[in-house]
Amino acid sequence: MSISTKYDPAETEDKWYSYWLSKGFFHSEPDEREPYTIVIPPPNVTGVLHMGHMLNNTIQDVMIRRARMQGKNACWVPGTDHASIATEAKVVAMLKERGISKKDLTREEFMAYAWEWKEKYGGIILDQLKKLGASCDWDRTRFTMEEDLSEAVIDCFIDLYKKGRIYRGIRMVNWDPAGKTAVSDEEVIRKEVNQKLYYIKYSIAPATADGKVEYLTIATTRPETIMADAAICVNPNDERYTHLKGKTVFVPLINREIPIIEDEYVTMDFGTGCLKVTPAHDLNDYELGVKHKLPVIDILNDDGTLNELAVILVGEDRFAARKKIAVLLDEAGHLDKVEDYKSQVGFSERTDAAIEPKLSMQWFCKMDEMAKPALADVLNGEVKLIPEKFVNTYRHWMENVRDWNISRQLWWGQRIPAWFDDKGNWVVAKTQEDALNEFLKLKDIDGAFSAEEAHGFKHQLAPFIRQDDDVMDTWFSSWLWPISVFNGFKDPGNKDVNYYYPTNDLVTAPEILFFWVARMIMAGHEFMGKKPFTNVYLTGIVRDKLGRKMSKSLGNSPDPIGLIEKYGADGVRVGMLLCSPAGNDLMFDESYCEQGRNFANKVWNAFRLIKGWEVDETLPNPNEQAIVWFENRFNEALAEIEDNFKQYRLSEALMITYKLVWDDFCAWYLEMVKPVYQHPVDPATLKATIGFFEKVISLLHPFMPFITEELWHDEIFGEKGEMDCIIVAPYPVVGDADFALLKDVDVVKGIVAEVRNIRNIKQISPKEGLPLSIKVNSSLAYDKWLTIVTKLANITAVDFVTAQVAGASSFMVGNDEFFIQLNETIDVEAERERLNADLVYLQGFLKSVDAKLSNERFVQNAKPEIIQNERNKKADAEGKMKIIEDSLASL
Repeated sequence: MSISTKYDPAETEDKWYSYWLSKGFFHSEPDEREPYTIVIPPPNVTGVLHMGHMLNNTIQDVMIRRARMQGKNACWVPGTDHASIATEAKVVAMLKERGISKKDLTREEFMAYAWEWKEKYGGIILDQLKKLGASCDWDRTRFTMEEDLSEAVIDCFIDLYKKGRIYRGIRMVNWDPAGKTAVSDEEVIRKEVNQKLYYIKYSIAPATADGKVEYLTIATTRPETIMADAAICVNPNDERYTHLKGKTVFVPLINREIPIIEDEYVTMDFGTGCLKVTPAHDLNDYELGVKHKLPVIDILNDDGTLNELAVILVGEDRFAARKKIAVLLDEAGHLDKVEDYKSQVGFSERTDAAIEPKLSMQWFCKMDEMAKPALADVLNGEVKLIPEKFVNTYRHWMENVRDWNISRQLWWGQRIPAWFDDKGNWVVAKTQEDALNEFLKLKDIDGAFSAEEAHGFKHQLAPFIRQDDDVMDTWFSSWLWPISVFNGFKDPGNKDVNYYYPTNDLVTAPEILFFWVARMIMAGHEFMGKKPFTNVYLTGIVRDKLGRKMSKSLGNSPDPIGLIEKYGADGVRVGMLLCSPAGNDLMFDESYCEQGRNFANKVWNAFRLIKGWEVDETLPNPNEQAIVWFENRFNEALAEIEDNFKQYRLSEALMITYKLVWDDFCAWYLEMVKPVYQHPVDPATLKATIGFFEKVISLLHPFMPFITEELWHDEIFGEKGEMDCIIVAPYPVVGDADFALLKDVDVVKGIVAEVRNIRNIKQISPKEGLPLSIKVNSSLAYDKWLTIVTKLANITAVDFVTAQVAGASSFMVGNDEFFIQLNETIDVEAERERLNADLVYLQGFLKSVDAKLSNERFVQNAKPEIIQNERNKKADAEGKMKIIEDSLASL
């Protein structure tokens, strides 16, 4: 195969992705191999690829490709989440564009439109993941609203209801007026908001004997809710208000009389020490209302507008009403003053609407018992959170878990399997027929009905029962994901669920640690009797280089597909991972993708160099030491890479791989072995180099799948069968490394670097040969390495000396001294200044080492090898200082 001068991702990416798909490399079926399984965090069906998806799925693909190459049965299950709130909003917007209102449609008609929208737009994000190179088993793609998965959700609801874990009741919930649905506590984002604190005067009844009206002043941020006030509350210990016990006040503007009550809940030094009690619109007020038997007056419609119970400003939005009522209060003389005020306000995670506390009949799931095994799993290490810093957050959530509001006032989603008759009775059942049988049991407690009577009862009742209009929270389907994707509910104990469950690794964001991760662990124990996965890799938030979270509103989030088109998928993958330590936010800059693209070009050009070599079969091998060195260096680096993979330090693993390729292979090894320009190479060197390159691209493949597959099929690696692809090639295995040899080569590299540095300082051409004198103070066998030194540093002659060479430029590497005679007068003062600077540095270094070794706690607690290492550092520093002092004396 001919190879172009420049790597073009556009020519390789679609070609190889289609090839992998056509050959079934992504597909997995249970067999005798060790399984390695990941389930994708299902992105919203409404979503398009953003930078967070890019990071998360790059990490998953690296892990799945590596496992596949290691011979494991790698299975990465993709899919999407039906996202009730977000999708319903999209469908409503689509209908509005067509001049259709949701309220004019039946449920069935609306659902038909919703499925139409899903079929048209729902697969976009999965297609975008393919551009990234995601090697998911697309044959296993699931959707949380597909029939089997929906049935699993309904079955779980019924199961938990029968166990007494699900109940129905009126509670104060977080109401999203934009989505017109309740949301869970975890779906509420708290933000600090600049507000106004309104001091409102309530007239006290009755007036004084002389007809004078007294006022009680209340401070509130929500004047629009005064029409829902049920009482004014003061602290019984507050002497300022003792005289008001048993009295009443009038609500301003509507003149409704309400009592003054006493309760120690009121903080005497906040505001005026008086609290307006609005049971319908505040959780704490609701609890006060229950305690004092106050009426509940709900003045808000589901969309956040005022209803008829408000009496005034009916139909106005709550925030518009706030401004208008402030004016009305001021005009009526009931507004004492207004102050600026900051407070925390809850906002819907889905719609960003300010949350409204609202009393509502909802379905709840008890969480306390299910949370216990899920907490134990993390605390005892059965499930590992990576990094561990999230364990305390997890513990706090789980030890303070609240019952889960699982009902949503929407149509798109799994409908709650509860049925109501015309008398207000209700049952939980999967189908209408099952519901009729449950109602029959309520009616025929003793089972005395004949078959004919039972049939007649059900026939008469059927037209009068209806199913609950609400659907279940989307998370109530996705918490079953690791089980339901393998049909663990539809077909318990099937070969897939027995083989792939529990899965191995989960890669997700810390923001959904409780939303999703904790609940999946609960579901795993509840329905399978064991954890759903072993490791949870928590990624950081992708931020821009200024540290701001990426968002459309800031315009700081690049288009991922645009980045792929510009830098190639491999370049973007490398760029994302270079700046993404586990659990820490990453400061993304497009320059990282450029660095990734440059790295791909470096690999490409290294291959072009090797491929361009002509071989002379008669030549001996002059590069045995270089070959032995790189083999050992590869094994050393591979051990470090594998250690980082075990610790889920993928960014660090990539960086070591990057340096191995760019520095060790390209900058050092290829320079050591490449033949002189337009001269042939010997066969042994070519064979070894091709073998090394094959191992290098195998190591790179999980990070850079496209360029590595393209290069793998070049004829230089031999003839390949159609299934002989790098995607399933054996992953390199760590071998032994000769660390003494590696240390020797570090000295060799140090000599070359120092000679090059002298050339730069003295402005000597690299083509001009230089003589080198060596004063050996170590045990290094230079005769083995001189070929490399002379080639890379362009040394014309080497001689060994026993004393320092007067008038020569000198340097040290390790404890050995090196001299280059340049036939020029040495600048004694400049040389003395350089040596003194080196001496000062070594004196400081020695001081820090001595401080460690004189610290009794360090010596007692440190491992012996660490202490010995410090002693070696001390001896090395002292030896170098002696040589420098001798050099200074000779000057």
